[in-house]
Amino acid sequence: MPIPTYMLSGFLGSGKTTVLLKMIEECERKNRRVGVILNELGEVNIEKPLFQKQNVKELLNGCICCTIKEDLETTLDEFILEAQKNELDLLIIEGTGVSNPLEVKKVLENPMYSSHFRLYSMISLIDSSTFLEYQSVFSSTADIRKLLEEQITSADLILLNKQDLTKGKTLNKTIRKIKALTGESVPIFQTSYGRVPSLELWKRRIQPSIQSSAERREEEGHSHHHSGLRAVKLEPVPKMKKRELESWLSHLPKTILRGKGVVNLEGHEGLYSFQFSSHMLEFEKIQHPAGIHPAIILIGDQLHRTELMHSFSRLGKV
Repeated sequence: MPIPTYMLSGFLGSGKTTVLLKMIEECERKNRRVGVILNELGEVNIEKPLFQKQNVKELLNGCICCTIKEDLETTLDEFILEAQKNELDLLIIEGTGVSNPLEVKKVLENPMYSSHFRLYSMISLIDSSTFLEYQSVFSSTADIRKLLEEQITSADLILLNKQDLTKGKTLNKTIRKIKALTGESVPIFQTSYGRVPSLELWKRRIQPSIQSSAERREEEGHSHHHSGLRAVKLEPVPKMKKRELESWLSHLPKTILRGKGVVNLEGHEGLYSFQFSSHMLEFEKIQHPAGIHPAIILIGDQLHRTELMHSFSRLGKV
């Protein structure tokens, strides 16, 4: 039988990895052997410490919907071998925050892979606290707006995340805009921290004979709407004060859409990972830091490493 496969998409900082970890935990509780494909736009996966024992294969330094599609196919070949050895029950693919899910779906529907993997659902996460901002012509680019539309219209399930950061009027307006793109047939779950009934996450929502309007448009041709978006890695990163990092991140240009990294904080033992999105900064201690080195990843539009490094150096730390 083909391996049930799930695709997680969503713009930068929407909460994909949080949902992925919840799905993995449930698989482990039920003794289901899950394989994971993690795609990162940059050259390193800062969130690797979150996946210590899982069967995770990383695709780095590119986007699986375009520049490293061949790497995706090679990785699927590796999972086919595991399935043939009866070592795989389920596959989850997490794209970058700027990937077009329909391009990944095309690969899975190729006869080479459709007999081995059965796509059950394409789940798209939306950050409810920033969605309207990214929809505005005054605070985003046409590429970003088009990319968000692709991620929404390709979804079989939408998780409207971070509603704890969103006021009621904003939330209602966001839902209306999403439904204008998807219609009423695509379920929308309002959630915080990716909490959603597990039965909804695992439902099989894709039927072989059904083709969405978004897919029909996609067959007419695909242009990559994230051409200006890139990831920049900053290192070395010496020990620093927490408040200095917070201040630096909060004063970065608006073209910075996402930040994450591993840092050594003064006054704290060990290493900490941080996530910067939705104008919020969160830290978490890394439980098993062996082999992990401090680094900062910034993702945004038309970034220049030299300028960012110069900005960082003005903290007096580099």
